[in-house]
Amino acid sequence: MKVQIIGRRELLPDSVNEAIDYAEQKTAEYDQYTFTVCLAYGSREEIVEAVRAIAADHAEGNIDLESIDEAEISKRLWTGDMPDPDLVIRTSGEERISNFLLWQLAYSEIFFEKKLWPEFDERDYTKIINNCLLYTSPS
Repeated sequence: MKVQIIGRRELLPDSVNEAIDYAEQKTAEYDQYTFTVCLAYGSREEIVEAVRAIAADHAEGNIDLESIDEAEISKRLWTGDMPDPDLVIRTSGEERISNFLLWQLAYSEIFFEKKLWPEFDERDYTKIINNCLLYTSPS
């Protein structure tokens, strides 16, 4: 499983960035599954940065207005090299998105789990996967 971290890593301590670099380098060649962790992340900020990058490219004459579409915006997001998530699990009992992957979640399955992240384990994950399979299986 490939591990990727998105967000404003410059806000994180050096020791955390070193651990992130290690995990990403060790798993970089995996391509079947991706496990993405968002740290120091806000979706609105991500979208604003993408729009600014597109606006700058347009001002420099590198992109026509007619070329700006969903795909162009998607590739400018911090997740631009990742597929949109099929499944998002929100722990803590909160039933809201909370500025998380606002653009990318358009067609995702979202599960809300009452347990806190440290309590969430393999059994909980398996239960959600099984529910997801039952929900999406043809009758």
